[in-house]
Amino acid sequence: GTMKRFRRHGHESQRDKHKQDLYQFNKTVEHGFPHQPSALGFSPSLQLLAIGTRSGAIKLYGAPGVEFMGLHDENAAVTQVHFLPNQVHAPPSVTRVTAVLAHSSGELLLLGTEGGHVFVVEVPGFRELEENNISVEDDYVGRRNLECVETLHENPLNPRQVLIGYSRGLMVLWDLDRQRPIQHFLGTQQLESVWWMEDGENILSSHSDGSYCQWTVTGEDPQTEPEKQEMPYGSFPCKAISKVIQLPSKQGPPFLIFSGGMPRASYGDRHCISVIHSKTHEALDFTSRIIDFFVIREGVNHRGTIERDAPKHTVLVPLHASTSHFFLRYYRFTSSKWSKCVSVSQPWPINGGQNLAPDPPQRDLLLTGHEDGTVRFWDASGVCLYPMYKLSTAGVFLTDADPNDNMNQGSEGEWPPFRKVGCFDPYSDDPRLGIQKIHLCKYSGYLTVAGTAGQILVLELNDEAAEQTVEATVVDLLQGQEGFRWKGQARLDVREEPVLFPPGFQPFALVQCQPPAVVTAIALHSEWKLVAFGTSHGFGFYDYHQRNNILVKCTLNPSDQMALEGPLSRVKSIKKSLRQSFRRIRRSRVSMRKHHTNNAAKLQEINARLEAEALQEMELAPVQRKIEARSSDDSFTGLVRTLYFADTFVSDSSHSTPSLWAGTNGGAVFAYVLRVPSLERRAEDPVVAHAAKEIQLMHRAPVVGLVVLDGKGAPLPEPLEVAHDLARSPEMHGSHHLLVVSEEQFKLFTLPKVSSKSKLKLTAVDGSRVRRVGVAWFGSRTDEQLESSLVVLTNQGELHVISLPSIKMMVHYPCIRREDVSGIASCVFTKYGQGFYLISPSEFERFSLSTRWVVEPHCLVEAPLQMRPKNPSSPVHRDQPDGVPTEHRCVCSCVIVQKPLFPSCC
Repeated sequence: GTMKRFRRHGHESQRDKHKQDLYQFNKTVEHGFPHQPSALGFSPSLQLLAIGTRSGAIKLYGAPGVEFMGLHDENAAVTQVHFLPNQVHAPPSVTRVTAVLAHSSGELLLLGTEGGHVFVVEVPGFRELEENNISVEDDYVGRRNLECVETLHENPLNPRQVLIGYSRGLMVLWDLDRQRPIQHFLGTQQLESVWWMEDGENILSSHSDGSYCQWTVTGEDPQTEPEKQEMPYGSFPCKAISKVIQLPSKQGPPFLIFSGGMPRASYGDRHCISVIHSKTHEALDFTSRIIDFFVIREGVNHRGTIERDAPKHTVLVPLHASTSHFFLRYYRFTSSKWSKCVSVSQPWPINGGQNLAPDPPQRDLLLTGHEDGTVRFWDASGVCLYPMYKLSTAGVFLTDADPNDNMNQGSEGEWPPFRKVGCFDPYSDDPRLGIQKIHLCKYSGYLTVAGTAGQILVLELNDEAAEQTVEATVVDLLQGQEGFRWKGQARLDVREEPVLFPPGFQPFALVQCQPPAVVTAIALHSEWKLVAFGTSHGFGFYDYHQRNNILVKCTLNPSDQMALEGPLSRVKSIKKSLRQSFRRIRRSRVSMRKHHTNNAAKLQEINARLEAEALQEMELAPVQRKIEARSSDDSFTGLVRTLYFADTFVSDSSHSTPSLWAGTNGGAVFAYVLRVPSLERRAEDPVVAHAAKEIQLMHRAPVVGLVVLDGKGAPLPEPLEVAHDLARSPEMHGSHHLLVVSEEQFKLFTLPKVSSKSKLKLTAVDGSRVRRVGVAWFGSRTDEQLESSLVVLTNQGELHVISLPSIKMMVHYPCIRREDVSGIASCVFTKYGQGFYLISPSEFERFSLSTRWVVEPHCLVEAPLQMRPKNPSSPVHRDQPDGVPTEHRCVCSCVIVQKPLFPSCC
């Protein structure tokens, strides 16, 4: 007995070490733009961009791959971000801060407050210099209520002069050395922002009535009228100009840039930044509210002027463009394949810090599907998520938008001269376009996408633009069954005329399901040139080589009434909804008597079943919960959850054949044997399908995953993966196994007999249910050998890794809050043990379960070596442009702002 115990202990310790070599959970990086951004900051010397959010997060971005993140303990909105020299230790005991000026000397911080006072604070000690605090004289305080300090600006030519702007319009030029005002500027409109021109003699102020004023620093006190007052968009009431900037140019007049100022009545809902240079005037029309902006001056010459380039701009793309239907798919490419996909774009203009991460050995591609019918391709190889390509499927269908429309085209003579920029569009005119499922074959260049209204598109990668008509095939999943009436949305109408498709993925075939319900599952087999699809009514598969449908199977249960309601009842018109409601009331009155006897019989049946289940419950061991048998009357039992192509043993154990497997919401698995013609006869001979197997799980839990394991217990490779020498050929000697993953348990069946071999219960043990499942390969850092495992996410937000083929629980980690339903629903696994899920409408969390494959930031922002102090505990310094050695830290004050334009290169 003692020897057995020692042997078992040694075996377990070896197994634990094996787990540590393979599995390690880390949340590695957040991709995307911060949710609810509220403040923007930029350090020209460090070349770092800082973004603060309403939830108290601060993110720093430098060169691609250089990212830092911090989060306040308290949930307070960040409203201003400033880069300060040295380190700030504690906040001062002042009232709410509304304006901050980090003085260029690196020694002072000026804090304007809501009470109209300006506190001067010494840094890094953060000691208040009470004798230097600034208050306006009684003459001006008595004359008007100044309200808060709106802005603080340093004279670009004389740092000892500071301009203080008050909310009610008064501006005061203050001498820090003499502790007295130099000049007062008596504005009459509410002040929004101030800009000191680079000559140090002129000041611009912008106001709440849509005007801006130019003031001259003359020393004459007070100055009651501005030198110039302009209202760029006319004499009618306009919205506030929230920020104004003027920059000199190398040739001709300066650039004037401002946000807001639109005519309130006609364009009050526009979010614009206007740029005026000589006779050129453009109003950049953004699609979300502008919080702040700054100008990166790339072509600065020795006089500080900027050269005017030809009209061009770097479009910074959001992750969350049209996110109502958000579907993720992840793929890994070799470097040679990747070169065919990459398009050259303008570089990210901020280059601070150093990215220490090595170049990735492989390239990773993330696909996201959106409500407006677009699929976006992202380079997910590293910390920085690069937008690569956007595919739009709307052009195939007749919608309100013309597929050849150019969003940047404005009508001649339009005033204001709008030019649309940005791409955030939270709503689509037609929600039926929404992308629900994506499947890409990276080896053949075929892509299939499926939508909200039963549409499945097959696309092929093409280097050249092509004008073509998309051939449509309508598939009746109800197969003419009587008594079913679809009450959901109508299908999308297909364009009959040819459409010009740009280079990239171009659609050539369309399958339209009837009824046009949401497509719930798809599978693509590019070697056999087949696409399988499923909805809440059934499934089928399509031969896109011969352009014809092969099979239709209706899975609709007679009691699945909800499956006929349609998913988009919320977008029906009120009139139509009321009309249908009254019709239902009339029908229900007529049929009430007919159903009375049926309902009584059904009630007796249900009561009898509940009694039987109660008796079984008493016999269960106390460590397990019962897996409740679900009623076949539950809604959506026929909904198809998963589809899977496999070359395996279905009919007999000596000959493998192509097959299609389908799993439903009611715990049913259907298997079909396929006869696929040889390559020489593929264009002439038809693909034939025969029903072969049907499995019904006793507990009727939804089937969420199907995997066939070869003779060595490894999952079958992807189509064409072996042909490209990226996977070994599957072991066809020895029996294959079918792994059926339901929401409640994992069950292994032998093939071809489909007899149960082993199972692992999940719901019975801890009450959780499987929500997402994927196959992943794990390896240690030292060993080249890879092991396949099943990766599972539960409704509790926990990750489980399950060994194959033994289906034993290896490790489990908490990952997502159980209340975060959208995060759990959006999760996607990669083939190498990583994953993504949404943490906000605009951000992904990336995580890794593997010790071998981890993508996380390795970056550094440091001072030049010669500027570092000898004492390691003292601050690190860096030369500013004016020669003042400083160490830069990020500090924030709390005020409140909202949601900006989108710079997401990172």
